[in-house]
Amino acid sequence: MSGSRKDTLLKTLVLVFHPNLSRSRINRRLMQEAQKAADDGREVTVRDEYGLWGNGHIDVASEHAVMEQHDRIVLQFPFYWYSSPSLVKEWEDQVLEYGWAYGSAGDALHGKELIVAASVGAQAADYAGTGPVGHSVEELLSPFDATSRLIGITYRPPFLLKGVMNFTDAQLEQGAKEYIDYILDEAA
Repeated sequence: MSGSRKDTLLKTLVLVFHPNLSRSRINRRLMQEAQKAADDGREVTVRDEYGLWGNGHIDVASEHAVMEQHDRIVLQFPFYWYSSPSLVKEWEDQVLEYGWAYGSAGDALHGKELIVAASVGAQAADYAGTGPVGHSVEELLSPFDATSRLIGITYRPPFLLKGVMNFTDAQLEQGAKEYIDYILDEAA
């Protein structure tokens, strides 16, 4: 179809938020899979946000520039205390500023897509309505959906790996394959 999204490749930005990536088995492996796609010539940029801004001093102009160059933004992180690591919130507060991301002139992200990719230590059953948490992970991630609506970005269903505390190597490899297929799916 001429003029459709199928005619061009989406440029995907993977922002990895893990406070100790060197000790992470799951998020480090997912990041490696995204970097492999970039190294293979796919339209992927991978950034270790804690490595760049772990001191809390975020270069907002740099983050704006890289986001403006991409069509799809992936926020990858471990699911902590029913939410994201603290740098994600600090990043949102600083980077998604009025006049750039929202407001009468804030349209820099309009037409882009957002995918949250979270690794969840607990089993999927824990996040069922009848489980001990009483809420699904999707429900607990709803602030990302609400933020997406405010900033004019399309929120895609999250990519979730649940039960990662007990993942075998084979499950992790399968999860990494599913991750890269999902975040690079042009039809999503």
